[in-house]
Amino acid sequence: MTYNPPKPTTWAGREHPFPPELTMPVPDLIRDSFVGRVVYHASGRRLFRHPEEVPGFELPIRYTQQASRPDSPTAPSSDSTLSGTRLEAAVGDLSKRTSREMAEPMGDAKREERLPTHRHESVAAEEVLHLHGSDPEKGVQEKQIQEEIQHSYIVDWYGPDDPECPENWSFLKRVFVTVQIAWLTFAIYIGSAIFAPGIPDLSAKFGVSSVAASLGISMFVIGYAMGPMILAPMSEIPQFGRAPVYMITLFIFCILQIPTALAKNLGALLPLRYLAGFIGSPPLATGGASLVDMWRPEDRVVVIGAWSVAAMGGPVLGPVIGGFASQAKGWTWTIWIMAWLTGVTWVFLALTMPETSSQAILYRRAVRLRRLTGNPNLRCQAEIEAEHMTMNEVAMMTLVRPFYLGFREPIVAFWNVYIGILYGILYCFISSYDVVFIEQHHFTLPQNGLAFLGIIVGVVIGFIGFLPWALYILKPKFARGDFVPEDRLPPAFFGAFLFPISMFWFGWTSSANIHWIVPIIASGLWSIGAFYMFQAGMNYLADCYPRYVASVMASNDLFRSFVGAAFPLFSAAFFHNLGVGPALSIIGGIGAAMLPIPFLLYKYGHRIRALSKFAD
Repeated sequence: MTYNPPKPTTWAGREHPFPPELTMPVPDLIRDSFVGRVVYHASGRRLFRHPEEVPGFELPIRYTQQASRPDSPTAPSSDSTLSGTRLEAAVGDLSKRTSREMAEPMGDAKREERLPTHRHESVAAEEVLHLHGSDPEKGVQEKQIQEEIQHSYIVDWYGPDDPECPENWSFLKRVFVTVQIAWLTFAIYIGSAIFAPGIPDLSAKFGVSSVAASLGISMFVIGYAMGPMILAPMSEIPQFGRAPVYMITLFIFCILQIPTALAKNLGALLPLRYLAGFIGSPPLATGGASLVDMWRPEDRVVVIGAWSVAAMGGPVLGPVIGGFASQAKGWTWTIWIMAWLTGVTWVFLALTMPETSSQAILYRRAVRLRRLTGNPNLRCQAEIEAEHMTMNEVAMMTLVRPFYLGFREPIVAFWNVYIGILYGILYCFISSYDVVFIEQHHFTLPQNGLAFLGIIVGVVIGFIGFLPWALYILKPKFARGDFVPEDRLPPAFFGAFLFPISMFWFGWTSSANIHWIVPIIASGLWSIGAFYMFQAGMNYLADCYPRYVASVMASNDLFRSFVGAAFPLFSAAFFHNLGVGPALSIIGGIGAAMLPIPFLLYKYGHRIRALSKFAD
């Protein structure tokens, strides 16, 4: 009996590189995961293949015509009978080109269906292209990019229902990936405050003051303030994407916990805590961007709100877990828990987290199409734009402009101060809880950690109260198209009142002769207000400065993280010297003085934006 090999199949006029029997269908979550990508390349692209590489796949006609042209390896001609996806010469803003404008067929060929209106350029590329709107050199660069795009065949989505497009994923898949992003953010964010209950034990074993031991918190927070300046832009590069940056940095973060737990002195511990915060920062800086990749604008307000619950839950639940661990096994077990948590998280995400960046997905598609068709001119838009980004431009975006906008733009400066104070108070609570509940109410370390659950309950209540406004007021505005940035601010009206009220309440009800539940209720009230302020402020900044969102978010992240890093260093002395009531009254007074600003921005924000050359 003789073996008859299958007849080779053809693909776009070329023999298919892989025979049909090598096709092994796998769920796309696994195929597109970090491990799936490794298996794909390690097997010589024979396993975990993509639809274009499977025999029988019907390539859209515009790519087969391009591949069959005799001059396809060179720059395409201006033949008006060619049917394909070619960008028209963009006039004005590159960032305002959408895939509808890119997908104009040429000649008499049938017009294809409109493609999903994804922004193909990265946030970084979009911002760099707006560095100097009137700069002649920048105008020359934009012209060069336009010409290069015109001489390339732009790889786009195959149609409005392309399953590779993150916005077209099933609802359950998007929810699953959203939970992954939220869990990843929680697993990193918990690393700052979980260390706090172990400070007394560390101080005693290392023979240092409690203030010096508190630097373990501050260095971690400073690390994840500085990390996004370097690591966040990497996720915007189409050749990288978000998932590899998440997975590589999370793996290193997990490994760093081992020498941290084994450190024998403060000189070894503090650099490791800084490195851990630095290398673990990508989910904190770009987690929201991953959600924006998948969800349409009218849905993002709810999804990002849910993600914020996880982000706030990390620092709050840290003392709860760390209190039990440090009392049972000492400060090192707060670090070992971090190693176990992030290790399990890495394994789970490495097997199931797909890429969400549209420009990265399209870049990988362009690479596959170039390899399979032999046409080197098949490229994605983000790939072309990324090649024209210089290191000076990226440095300007990540290192210079965040400070410039933070001090020059009134809207950015205000929210930096407001959110910075809220963020600092979150870490300030760590010290105040020790004074209130351990020294005055005689709680144990685990009991003191449980007192933080009041903040978690407040965040959940805040999110539940946020949903009706998001679903029935804000979402219809997106649907009708009459949304303006100031529509984000009404939740801040409530937050602005709850902030000072909760500070006065907590401060003056913290004495031992008042039941401990009273200040805990006040902390829950604070977290409701903080949640509303975070939601309003961060989204308002992004809506006011869409062209410079990367720099604006970096500015806010830097400011609030440095404030958060400073508060643990003086909080203990602050509360001991002044008393909890007077100390929090000072902070509450600052909150009361800032109370009118959300109302003023709601009324006059459009005028302030009109005076800015950065805001839209």
